[in-house]
Amino acid sequence: EVQLQASGGGLVQPGGSVRLSCAASGFRVNTNTVVWFRQAPGKERAWVSSILNADASAYYTNAVKGRFTTSRDSDKNTVYLQMDSLKPEDTAVYYCAAGEGAIISPRTDTYPYWGQETLVTVSS
Repeated sequence: EVQLQASGGGLVQPGGSVRLSCAASGFRVNTNTVVWFRQAPGKERAWVSSILNADASAYYTNAVKGRFTTSRDSDKNTVYLQMDSLKPEDTAVYYCAAGEGAIISPRTDTYPYWGQETLVTVSS
């Protein structure tokens, strides 16, 4: 059974940083694709970042490029989303999700495996 355990959210001031973790079981993060989505209040869930299987290539939505970094630790079978220079508009519920193989897609229905939500609130 595939399980994704997301954690690390919280309250952070504008300009601050937070790191989200997505720990996987029943699924290898270094041979599959793991993605991050977020859903802000009143908005649809939106793709944030992907890290692909083979070479750990990472992709980002324009709104977070240069501020967010996705990485993985194969030994811990965990993917991270390092979020720096946070802005109030980054406030959202964040989700990690995953799919088999190499996937480049911003669609939520592409990914069969989902972790639980973790809330990030950026506010002074």
